[in-house]
Amino acid sequence: MPLLIKNGRIITATDDYCADIYCEDETITRIEPSIDASSLPADTEVIDATGKYVFPGFIDPHVHIHLPFMGSNAIDDHESASKAALVGGTTTLIEMICPGPDDEPLAAFNEWNALASPSSAVDYTFHMAVVRFDDLAQDQLKSIVTDHGIASFKIFLAYKGALNLDDADLFDLLTMAKSHGVITTAHCENADAIDAMQSKLISEGKTGPEWHEPSRPVSVEAEGVHHLATFAELTGAHIYTVHTSCTPAVQAAVDSKLRGVNVWVEAVAPHLILDETYAQQPNFEGAKYVMSPPLREKSNQDTLWNGLKSGVISTIATDHAPFNFGDQKSMGKDAFTKIPNGIPSLQERIDLIHTFGVLTGKIDLNTMVNACSTNAARIFGLYPRKGSISVGADADLVVYDPNAKHTLSVETSLSMVDYNAYEGWEMTGQASIVTVRGQIQARAGQFVGSIGRGRLLKRKPTHF
Repeated sequence: MPLLIKNGRIITATDDYCADIYCEDETITRIEPSIDASSLPADTEVIDATGKYVFPGFIDPHVHIHLPFMGSNAIDDHESASKAALVGGTTTLIEMICPGPDDEPLAAFNEWNALASPSSAVDYTFHMAVVRFDDLAQDQLKSIVTDHGIASFKIFLAYKGALNLDDADLFDLLTMAKSHGVITTAHCENADAIDAMQSKLISEGKTGPEWHEPSRPVSVEAEGVHHLATFAELTGAHIYTVHTSCTPAVQAAVDSKLRGVNVWVEAVAPHLILDETYAQQPNFEGAKYVMSPPLREKSNQDTLWNGLKSGVISTIATDHAPFNFGDQKSMGKDAFTKIPNGIPSLQERIDLIHTFGVLTGKIDLNTMVNACSTNAARIFGLYPRKGSISVGADADLVVYDPNAKHTLSVETSLSMVDYNAYEGWEMTGQASIVTVRGQIQARAGQFVGSIGRGRLLKRKPTHF
């Protein structure tokens, strides 16, 4: 069914203007000051966007849905996660494929894709985590890039003995990534330092969630960024630091940029909005706020917001990793090292950024669109099909009411997790209409679309 959005204020990463948008055959076909609805096919659905913004569909470049982690598995599936994404205005997800060290990469890709394909209501692609780098893995990784269009890797400089690569494999992987035009996303910490700090704290009886942050302080994250950037400098590889949480880590990335390293920096909504005091709540409530890198001292948030405003930080993701408080986070009651990591934020991201970023003057609307959509599309090979409002682009659009008031709650969340990290918070701004390739998938906080609408987005490597 054709779609006409009239009288909206179109806001992209660079523009702000009023116009009508006509969508047909899954793409945007006309953008004009005024389009006469009577001249269009009779079955055209007309949306009046008077007083509302029209954004390109938002992209979350860092989510976990099917996630085995610390002996458990994330509670969302691709249906619940994509519903949550849509009602929050997100139309494209980039999920981390996270196999174990004994798993074959190609089998892991097939497993993740088989779960997403029939169930996702949003378009999706993947970052392929590399946790082994033997000859078989190398051959399969090349196939995943060339045959399946997965043009980004994920590595961990954390989780000693489980997910981290040694330096020899890190060097060889980045060399291969460079030769194939693949960008490597990275969790930047120091696995050995964290292992030593955690062992020390646990031996001293410091077992509660409040000790999670001291076990991996800002210096550990900054060292991880510096370490990765050194290897990128040696190999010429393009790198992307995920969930960058603190001033020293951002500074390490900036220093490497000044040396000519091709590095992009990601922030995530929890680090922008929450601080370490949430993880310090008594009676194990702090476990709800355990993620890695941890929530930091509040002053680090100024660096993150200013980094977004200046362009030093390119994207805002979520690192959505939903584990129930009642029967999953509770596995760490005797030791914070056993608490599954994650602060679910997939549905809440855009409204949090609008309320606490745009309305407070920390960033403007164009920066919000750039950081929450367009830059991710550019970095990960989806632009201009995604992340733009232009003729020929996919008709992924968000009609956003900037004055809508609503309250965040587990009761209204479409994620299956049993708590909301932002319970009771009052938001200003909400997506009223969300489309995926021209089909309305959400209206005013309700999913109204089709499960399985989402498609795997094959990408061409561009980071040579």
